[in-house]
Amino acid sequence: MIIFLYGQDSYRSRQKLNEIIDQYKKVRRSLLNLTYFDAGQKDFSSFYDSFKISPMLYERKLVVLKNVFANKNFQEDLSSNIKNLESFKDIIVVYQDSEVDERTKTFKTLKKECKSQEFSLLDNKNLKVWAKKEFEKLGQKINLDAVDLMVNYIGSDLWRFSSEIGKLADYTNKTIINKEDIDLLVKPRIEVDIFKTIDALASKNKKQALELLQKHLNGGDNPLYLLSMIVYQFRNLLLIKELSGKKLMYASIVKKSGLHPYVVKKNYFTCSQFSFEELKNIYKKIFQFDLDIKTGKMEPETALNLLVSMI
Repeated sequence: MIIFLYGQDSYRSRQKLNEIIDQYKKVRRSLLNLTYFDAGQKDFSSFYDSFKISPMLYERKLVVLKNVFANKNFQEDLSSNIKNLESFKDIIVVYQDSEVDERTKTFKTLKKECKSQEFSLLDNKNLKVWAKKEFEKLGQKINLDAVDLMVNYIGSDLWRFSSEIGKLADYTNKTIINKEDIDLLVKPRIEVDIFKTIDALASKNKKQALELLQKHLNGGDNPLYLLSMIVYQFRNLLLIKELSGKKLMYASIVKKSGLHPYVVKKNYFTCSQFSFEELKNIYKKIFQFDLDIKTGKMEPETALNLLVSMI
């Protein structure tokens, strides 16, 4: 039997993998037949040959196969031998904790022939449901405005979300978590504050934008990383503006842009405050400042402040 676990949400896919392993441990007398195989470091023949060896105590093996999509030759051999592997009494878990190219023959074969489960990033609604359940496991509740703020600060990174929930549980020692607790103990993602900076620029409030930028720099954030986040945000704005100009519906913009629905939603209103030409000119300025920094013509902090002043 082959189980295929994949998707961008590595937190939940890892939980599922651990659940399978824990269940195997409960019913097997020995853990000698639990093995891990990294396809990125070994060839397919050594993987396939391992099934020819009789398992200790004649138990079913549980083999966790990782990084299949990092090895093209391994992929091809796996696709060709999938029927044979399925016929074995052993359990194989093909585990991919990152994005997968769904156009590949291997992906299509695994989806068709095996039991598969995709772990996509949770949208805002499901993030809130998930977060509430995690707090309940710790005997706590969280207010609606507090969980909204937490989602805004953290996004869909469940690894960090889980860590922050544990921190809040440890430090607050409260039955109900409120918005003030989130503000005090949870640091926003840098892109959240960068969005605030861009929002200030969209509102023609350069003073606020410069103050927010200085807050980042004073806090020790790398100016080159700040610039990369500004590039990322304006690239999204430009893309959404172009697609919205074609009179596309929200769902079509999400599909054609390839952006997460949350990103489209957050940027949709902001891009409406710029014309398409304004966004193109801003993007050209950003490109020029980036070039000036890389060629040593300008210091990163100076470039950032000038850029914000000129937008």
